[in-house]
Amino acid sequence: MRGKRTTGDHAAKIGMTILQFLLKDYHPRDFSIRLWDGSVWNTDKDEPRRFSLVIHHPEAIRTMLTRPGERSLGEAYIYNDFDIEGSLEHAFPIAEHLLRLRLRIADRLRLATLLLRLPSTKSPRSGRQALKPRGDLHSIERDREVVTYHYDTSSDFFALYLDKQMVYSSAYFTSPDEDLGSAQERKLDYICRKLRLRPGERFLDIGCGWGALIIHATQQYGVFSLGITLSEPQAKLANERIQKRGLGDRCRVEVRDYRQIDSPSSFDKMASIGMVEHVGERKLPEYFNQAWRLLRPGGVFLNHGIAYRREESTHRHRSFSQAYVFPDGDPVSIDICTRIAEDAGFELRDVESLREHYALTLRHWVRRLESHHAEAVRATDEATYRVWRLFMSASAHAFETGRYSIYQSLLSKPNRGRSELPLTRADWYR
Repeated sequence: MRGKRTTGDHAAKIGMTILQFLLKDYHPRDFSIRLWDGSVWNTDKDEPRRFSLVIHHPEAIRTMLTRPGERSLGEAYIYNDFDIEGSLEHAFPIAEHLLRLRLRIADRLRLATLLLRLPSTKSPRSGRQALKPRGDLHSIERDREVVTYHYDTSSDFFALYLDKQMVYSSAYFTSPDEDLGSAQERKLDYICRKLRLRPGERFLDIGCGWGALIIHATQQYGVFSLGITLSEPQAKLANERIQKRGLGDRCRVEVRDYRQIDSPSSFDKMASIGMVEHVGERKLPEYFNQAWRLLRPGGVFLNHGIAYRREESTHRHRSFSQAYVFPDGDPVSIDICTRIAEDAGFELRDVESLREHYALTLRHWVRRLESHHAEAVRATDEATYRVWRLFMSASAHAFETGRYSIYQSLLSKPNRGRSELPLTRADWYR
């Protein structure tokens, strides 16, 4: 039987009744809820407020209940059905609570009756839209399309929240209160020390972004560097920065897929920072075999990438991030990545988790983006700003809780059994 729909203040009362029922067992009570008519539910007057959930119209409540799921909730946020004032990261446990709810039949019927009484108030979906990639999964052409979707957003947009070198991967902190620029500079140098770069060596950076690592390696360690990316705007800006520093004779960036390099044993050292999670599990053998082929005997390859916890990687689906941020993103657990690297012939010399460092990095990025809200909207649009605020806050929560991790793996290509590496790691920590 259909319930009678209503409008005005009575609709807000129904909406508040629904939300209070759904969240009656949720703790901590460190938030408030404000509805479209201005009514407020303060969950606990003695608990400090971390955020406020602001519902702009009844359709947001419909979305939470009739189409429950990570992607639908994300879309309701980016298209302004609801907002989060305060810490978006601290709101994710509520989303997880709603997605885990298993209601009794009587409660489901009661909620369905209340939902039918709410007015339908759908709003237009303007701004950034989900990408539907074409072609074979992880083909060169499709990979170029999804990289373009993400990185061609606007270099000016990324510059708003990244450090001045535009490093788009986890920093390396000595303390939680360290500034982002110093931590990113330390990360770049830490990678170079792990690789034990020497003057005159040939260095390849797969997925080089805006060139921060190859610039640092060339300036500070005297190597000859090549960076590759699938994003033309990235390559253009990176080469401009290289020329500005007078490094054009020793350092360059090319728009090229890693599979399109045909020069066996031509690099002494290699790195891939934040790229392996986009390769795809079924393409990992090709990825590591190509890295092995390009590296000279005795060389080393530092592979830095996000990994799912093993139980998470067995329950993957097309998430909000895969639709709106990193289409075809496919992180795997570290054991899968390591096994495939060893199958290609690499010897695993070191593995280090930087999980806490990435949570800290993402919080810096979120704060910086939020402080440049108006500029971000001018560079892109409101929906794009919300996509990045949401996915970076969600990622910080995932790293904080251990759902995601990130690893640096140092892989050696033995030279007739010899690693050509020192006996200890002491030189990494000078």
